[in-house]
Amino acid sequence: MNIEYINIYNNLVNLSRNKNLFFNFTKKDTFSDRLIIFLFHFAFFLKNYKIKEDKKYLQSFYDYVFRQIELDIREIGYGDASVNKKMKTYVNLLYSIVNKIDKWDECNLNEKIVILNFYIEIKDNNEKFIDYFDRYSLYLSKKTLNSFTKSVLEHRF
Repeated sequence: MNIEYINIYNNLVNLSRNKNLFFNFTKKDTFSDRLIIFLFHFAFFLKNYKIKEDKKYLQSFYDYVFRQIELDIREIGYGDASVNKKMKTYVNLLYSIVNKIDKWDECNLNEKIVILNFYIEIKDNNEKFIDYFDRYSLYLSKKTLNSFTKSVLEHRF
């Protein structure tokens, strides 16, 4: 197992555990909610590094991420049939998010609100989420992939 993948994955998980993001959720803080936030972080991560980095490396990391998600689903206690169904759902969800995130920088505020509302049920203050992901995207553009491979960092953006 590649320690770099573990560190990158743990950094993304750490970002998705940000309690401020869940403060505005209308749903309870569930595994599925956290996974959606994780997939948003992962989509922005892929969007930023897909041009700059080796495609084989990113593909290997992508495979690692979904193996980890599968293990997490199994740990929750789902059976094989349920795991396969959920994995298919989450892979399709990531592709959908990546498709929308690809044009994030070109979108206006209202279009970004529509994107977020499609995936995340937010009580109010959609601008807070948009600002968060705008800052996260900018942060990624200033960081190298190598900075995520060292250890789990406290990201400030």
